[in-house]
Formats: sequence, C-alpha cells, structure tokens
Amino acid sequence: MKKVLPISIFFLAVSCSEERPEKEIQQVIEPEYAIAYNVLAEPEEDNYEVFVMNMDGSEKRNITNLKGVEWTYYSFKDKIYFISDQDSCQRCVYNLYETNINGENQRKISNLPLADSWMSSRKDGSEFIVKPSIKIDSAFYIIDIKGKLIQRLETGLPSSSDPIFIDNGKKVVFRGGTKKSKRIDGYQEELYMINVDGTQLRQLTKYPETDTTAPWFAYKAGPPKLHPTENFITYQSYQNGKYSLFATTLDGSRQWKLTDNIESEGWHEWSPDGKWLVIELFDDEQTQFHIGLMNWGTKNMKVLTDTTYKYQQSPNFVQK
Repeated sequence: MKKVLPISIFFLAVSCSEERPEKEIQQVIEPEYAIAYNVLAEPEEDNYEVFVMNMDGSEKRNITNLKGVEWTYYSFKDKIYFISDQDSCQRCVYNLYETNINGENQRKISNLPLADSWMSSRKDGSEFIVKPSIKIDSAFYIIDIKGKLIQRLETGLPSSSDPIFIDNGKKVVFRGGTKKSKRIDGYQEELYMINVDGTQLRQLTKYPETDTTAPWFAYKAGPPKLHPTENFITYQSYQNGKYSLFATTLDGSRQWKLTDNIESEGWHEWSPDGKWLVIELFDDEQTQFHIGLMNWGTKNMKVLTDTTYKYQQSPNFVQK
C-alpha cells in the first residue's frame, strides 16, 4: 500500500492538471461582445455612421466612413447589418449591407429598397425579416442571406413595422397601427404577434387610456425586443411624461415597467446570453443622447459614451 499510494497521488495530480486547461478553454471560448451603435458624425451634412466600442466604452471607432446615412438595426454573431444610401442620393434608397466589427468585407446583401425599420433573423442568421420601402410593398419580406425573396407576410393591419422573429422563426412580433399614418386621427399603435404564415394575429400591449402625456409623434409601443432566456418582449413607450422601457409576456396577459432609470430610455437590445441590456439614454429635452449598459442581474448601469457627439443611438451587441 505504501508503494501504491504515491502512484495514486501521481495519477490524481495528473487528472487534476488535465481538468484545469479544459475549464480554462471553456472560459476563453465564451463569447465576448462589442457594442455597435449609430452616430450623427457630421450634423451639417446629415452624415450618420456606424460606430463600435468595447463593453467598457473603450476603443470607440467609426467602421463605415461613408457620406450619407449608414444605420445599424441588427447584428448576428460577428456580423453587423446596416442600411445605407451609398448607392443613391441621400436618404433616397436604403439597401442592406453586412460587415464585421472592423468595418471589413462590406457586402451588399440586397438591391431591395428598405424602409426605416428594425429587422431580425432566423435559421442561424441565414434568413431575415425586413420591411421593404412603402413604395414597394406594405407587407414584411423574408429574404435569404443573398437577398432572394422567400416569403411575403401580410399582417392585415393598415401599418406594420419593426418585425422580429420569435419561437425559432415560427412567429413574428411587430409594431402595428390602426391607420396608415400617425398623422391620421384615430391612429393607435400597439405590439402584435402573428404566425409566420399570416394566421392568428393578436394584440400584446395596451397603452393606458388615462395617459394623455404622449405627443402625437411619440412611440406608445416602440420596436420590440425579445429577452433571449426569460422570453418576454421589451419596448419603449412614452408614459407619464417620459420615455421608459416596458415589458410584456408573450401572450399579452401582463405588462410591466422594466427599469427605473431617471433618464429617458429609447432603443435598446439584449445580449445573446440575456445578461446585459444596452440602452439609448437621453434627457427630456433630447439635447444629449448616450449609450448605457445595464447588468441585468445586478441592475447596475454604466454610461459608456461622452459628449463628443450629440446623437449616439440604437445600440446592439456584436460578437468579437
């Protein structure tokens, strides 16, 4: 036994030493995120650019460097998707492009003119749901990664925008209106859900009837976002005199105020692991827009931007 014991200890030591690198490897391959966001870089030229920064706010950089309008609505894994008017006159036609966090390998996905609307993907980023220009169609389009039209999705509502896939791409949540425009009397907007085949349209949110603080142009139900692990929908809404973030269950049975930030809260995005919430923050007079990052577990918030630019908006997460 005395001779065997050191050998047992040796094998135990070898076993432990072999386990450590495996754990270290698991930690290394855990995804790291950067934040993509939009900046009005040259106000006098109406020049919007896509910027990227680390999650601590460091290494802010312009990755598009084009004249006109470039705006990111969505990222998937290590790819950033943005609309651009680079192939037309300014703000005349928006097309969809793809790039990475360094602005490399920019690729035009489709010649389809797009509306100013959020988008989403399914099937591991191989299919997108987008909103075409109103001059083209009022339906949502599902396209593949090369821009080929796969399906039209009509919602049956006078206006529909900002679609996102949920339930593995089987359903869509979007912002819907009871009139074609907010300028028309009687317009009401809420979040809706519909099956991807166009069946079972149902309303998810209900704006408080007693709240009269929202200007006519304000979001009462802004672009929806899905929490990836807790499975609820979040959105911005002008209530009680300011923009705040709210949430709804997927069946629409319950809505609640999501956060308690003093600042007004706008466009936002969840990290793919659900641990972080990145938010566009601004004062009531909208004199300065910042990007804030909230740890969803602790609810601690850190402002990542400075005042170099006034408009810093619409953040999303991209994998490094």
